Amino acid sequence: MTETFPEYPKTRPPLPEAIQRIYKAHYQENRSGGSPASSMAQRMEAWLHHQVAADLQTVADASQLRTLEVGAGNLNQLAYEPPSSAYDIIEPFDELYAGSSLLSRVRSVFRDIREVPEDARYDRITSVATFEHICDLPVVVARAGLLLEEGGTLRTSIPSEGTFLWTLGWQLTTGLEFRVRHGLDYGTLMRHEHVNNAAEIERVLDHFFRSRRCRVFGLSRGISLYRFYEHSDPDRDRCRTYLESLA
Repeated sequence: MTETFPEYPKTRPPLPEAIQRIYKAHYQENRSGGSPASSMAQRMEAWLHHQVAADLQTVADASQLRTLEVGAGNLNQLAYEPPSSAYDIIEPFDELYAGSSLLSRVRSVFRDIREVPEDARYDRITSVATFEHICDLPVVVARAGLLLEEGGTLRTSIPSEGTFLWTLGWQLTTGLEFRVRHGLDYGTLMRHEHVNNAAEIERVLDHFFRSRRCRVFGLSRGISLYRFYEHSDPDRDRCRTYLESLA
């Protein structure tokens, strides 16, 4: 099965020293909306959060749903979710959520999806602007398929990375601001961060799940800034076979 995704796991292109020096501060500022361009991006990205949480509007008692969020970052998705006694997160960078008042709403914190107990089950597995960053994405999606409860959904929102409109969007906002402030090419940082484009993410998701719904912030998948995917009915045999092939 490894020949299905021979490009994975991917390796990030290295960052030049000049970007390495400012990387951590820039990343935290970007996630918190601390600059004019990143603040505008945060407002635009509200669409991603709303789409992931849209299923909660049709549930009688959404607080009873068991949720696992992949790539929780600074916990900003929790602003769109009802309090729950079973909200777990995966986030390797504890600096992003350390000290957050929202951390009290999280039941368990994992640094990697491989740390989640195999017998754990979730009604929802969610991810907001994370899958484009994951070097071993097929492993994460296959594990998600096995962790979902029967009838559960994988709810993924991503930028339309790899399309003209998305590229133009960041070049004229965050990219321009980055160039003015630091005199550096934001494209170098984007290539380091976004190891997967939207088409690659869709291919991985569709490989492990039988049912997919997609919504876009734009005219179509190819002419959009963002996409939202709701996947259900995982092919658990395919998930297991892929993971076993890596052992």
